[in-house]
Amino acid sequence: MAEPSSAASRSRARADAGYGTVFAVREFRAIFAAHVLSMLGSVFADASLAVLVFRRTGSAPLTALVFALGFLPYALSGILLSGVADRYPARRVLVACDLLSAGCVALMAVPVTPLAVVFVLRFAVSMMSPLFTGTRAASMADILPGEVYVLGRSLVRMVSQGSQIIGYGLGGLALVWLSPRTALHVTAGTFLGSALLLRLGTRGRPARASGGEAMMRASIASTRLLLGAPRVRALLLMWWIPPMYFIVAEGTAAPFADAAGAGSAGFGLLMAAMPAGTAVGEVLAGALLGAAGRERIALPLAAGSMLPMAAFAVHPPLPLAVALLLLTGLCAAYTLGMDQWFVHAVPETVRGSAMSLLGAGLMTLQGLGVTAGGAVAALVPPYVVICGAGTAGTACMFVILRSVRATGATAPDAQT
Repeated sequence: MAEPSSAASRSRARADAGYGTVFAVREFRAIFAAHVLSMLGSVFADASLAVLVFRRTGSAPLTALVFALGFLPYALSGILLSGVADRYPARRVLVACDLLSAGCVALMAVPVTPLAVVFVLRFAVSMMSPLFTGTRAASMADILPGEVYVLGRSLVRMVSQGSQIIGYGLGGLALVWLSPRTALHVTAGTFLGSALLLRLGTRGRPARASGGEAMMRASIASTRLLLGAPRVRALLLMWWIPPMYFIVAEGTAAPFADAAGAGSAGFGLLMAAMPAGTAVGEVLAGALLGAAGRERIALPLAAGSMLPMAAFAVHPPLPLAVALLLLTGLCAAYTLGMDQWFVHAVPETVRGSAMSLLGAGLMTLQGLGVTAGGAVAALVPPYVVICGAGTAGTACMFVILRSVRATGATAPDAQT
């Protein structure tokens, strides 16, 4: 009986692990540092390209297009290229994506590069993003055991949230002293630094799957397999739908602040509130709750996550609006429970494809959400748009959560 007891002790230790346990893993430290670099590089590139395109053309639609190209290719890449994450060794895929991204950004910075080519290169970088993030997420499940994986994913998400609060501010300040082309060179350097960290700081592992089938055909087959599995499909929808509605609040923050007479300061507070709440919520759930606790709060928090947005029906003043968006962000702690469910539900041989598909759907639906929210905001007041998004999102979530609960008892193990 000693062996099961020992195994149970190790399991409890992993379940009660804190964020310090995650950073104790050498390979994760390299992945985390590379993620910080690549996120700063991506934010820098967005700001630099917007300024570069506007200065060359003076066109607001073309400037908006260069931002849109950060979202639009995700669905295409997630469907057609997701199989790469499983067919090739993870470290090789990650380093190759970083190097190709660095090359594309460096070419954008060349003065003689035609604007049309700049847009094509921007599209190419965006095509690599879901492949990179999916491969990294899948490889983290190999590096971090059990519940430590959940905390690792949480830390990666916090960096992404922090980039929204800090990154664009730093990018804007840097462009006061640097030209857009110089800033793009800095971006290329961050991608090269990320590639170096991943190459030297992580261990080479074999590919999870093999086969002679054409890559795009295999990727489409993996997507069909994943979407055809009721448990995986339910969890994917649970990942995708809330952010599609959350982003409506951020997309209408500028007109809301303007209508409230709060100006740019109010806009900044509204934009920072939800990411700040998300970061705080994840830290609290990760530090104070064990694995079972994080799973227990997942469904209730997901169900109520958009109710604070629905409360915009009262046309709140700015301080209350900021508090409501902060509360919405706090509810996003449900994602910690989902992480473990998802990795258990997905067969290991298609884990990279699943993570790439997850990221692709997430970004694509956010792009659609902010576009739809902006269109509706041209017709009705912004507080009504946010309220409508919260109400519709809550209704959708009740339907999705019924599927998540119904499929919970039949989820396959990741190792099968």
